[in-house]
Amino acid sequence: MPKYKRILLKLSGEAFGGDAGFGIDAVRMREIAAEVIAAARQGVQFGIVVGGGNFFRGIHAEKTGIQRVTVDHMGMLATAINALALRDFLEARGATACAMSAVGMEPLLPPFSRRRAIEALENGSIVIFAAGTGSPFFTTDTAASLRAVEIGADVFAKATKVDGVYDKDPVRFPDARRYEKISYADVLSGELGVMDAAAVSMCKENSLPVVVFNLNIAGNIEKLAAGETVGTLVG
Repeated sequence: MPKYKRILLKLSGEAFGGDAGFGIDAVRMREIAAEVIAAARQGVQFGIVVGGGNFFRGIHAEKTGIQRVTVDHMGMLATAINALALRDFLEARGATACAMSAVGMEPLLPPFSRRRAIEALENGSIVIFAAGTGSPFFTTDTAASLRAVEIGADVFAKATKVDGVYDKDPVRFPDARRYEKISYADVLSGELGVMDAAAVSMCKENSLPVVVFNLNIAGNIEKLAAGETVGTLVG
């Protein structure tokens, strides 16, 4: 029996690129789609916010002289590519899926609508959200926290390359300590880099729990949905 009825899952673009971290790795996409579907078949409703880092890294483009607003708009286009790809990988495995964009991209993607998204979720569709918030200067983490609140998600599941939140970078510091649970306030005051401050604050204001977990460990999505301890709980 799943613990959560509705999950907002945040997937980085890099996750779609596999080991190379760029483009669409079909094997990795099939693995991700299979894990989401396995959890969905247990009765969990999934909304998914996708990043675009496997095609476009704004932090690098800005250094070339491209204006920040333009950089963010280019990033939104990258998320749309990933949303279309993920939708097709999900449907190829027998799931019902749809994708929506926060900015006008018809006929490629219909515009985001909170009511249509919730209706689709309740009808068994996996709903993918593209183009972030639709406005520049906001990260896809902030977009994910916003969509989670809008659709009434029970939890915001942030998929990463590490198994939770640490007091310092575990790659650089072997003695880094992982938290099993941590408060929103401690994440903000410690500047732990889990998510940007706007995303954490939105979750805090709406009492939305966040689970930060390692996507690269097979079965973690299904375990999370079942309520097993996976990664770090923020809240």
